[in-house]
Amino acid sequence: MARNIQSLERAAAMLRLLAGGERRLGLSDIASSLGLAKGTAHGILRTLQQEGFVEQDGVSGRYQLGAELLRLGTTYLDVHELRARALVWTDDLARSSGESVYLGVLHQQGVLIVHHVFRPDDSRQVLEIGAMQPLHSTALGKVLSAYDPVAHSEALEADRKPFTDRTVCEAADFEHLLDLTRARGYAADVEETWEGVASIAAPIHDRRRMPVGAVGIAGAVERLCRDGEMRPELIAAVRDCARAVSRDLGAARF
Repeated sequence: MARNIQSLERAAAMLRLLAGGERRLGLSDIASSLGLAKGTAHGILRTLQQEGFVEQDGVSGRYQLGAELLRLGTTYLDVHELRARALVWTDDLARSSGESVYLGVLHQQGVLIVHHVFRPDDSRQVLEIGAMQPLHSTALGKVLSAYDPVAHSEALEADRKPFTDRTVCEAADFEHLLDLTRARGYAADVEETWEGVASIAAPIHDRRRMPVGAVGIAGAVERLCRDGEMRPELIAAVRDCARAVSRDLGAARF
């Protein structure tokens, strides 16, 4: 019979300890709880920290679970399931708003479009499933960056290049936008990525209230905005769609 790998068992026990007890634990607490020497515990923690599974508070030195576990934890939700749950609601959003609807997920430091509903008119349009959008300038990207810690880190680490003279690139200004997004429950993009184009997006959560994607609409500025502001009825429609998909994924409070 194959023998278990002791270092992996210890790492797994360490992650369970951090998940089940206090929010943050010190090195001595962790070593004592698991019956390990401090040097052994520190070596495992350092490796887990390098992989993003554990984070260390810069002030207290205590350890907590890292954002990489969020990425792994949400992979149980297949993208195809997310798309399937959203089909009816995104079709309804396209009809009610008269605009194109996009469903996006975090992928390789950007937003991967996994579903696209055409604007319900006779105009010529191109299917954008599989296209990538930036995290820092699109409404979909800002929503993911605001609610998903992994997306947040990737957006801050990425080269936030300007696409137009409206693109927010400075870290402090970008963080302010994310605070505003969380406070309002949606994100907006008015010519920050493409001239003449505006977008609105809201977050989708699963049954554990984890962010698993974002849904939004995009169209001409003159259609989405009125008197320099996003039309409130469109904001409400996007947020209602996101809540409906979240409920279908088991998020009871949406």
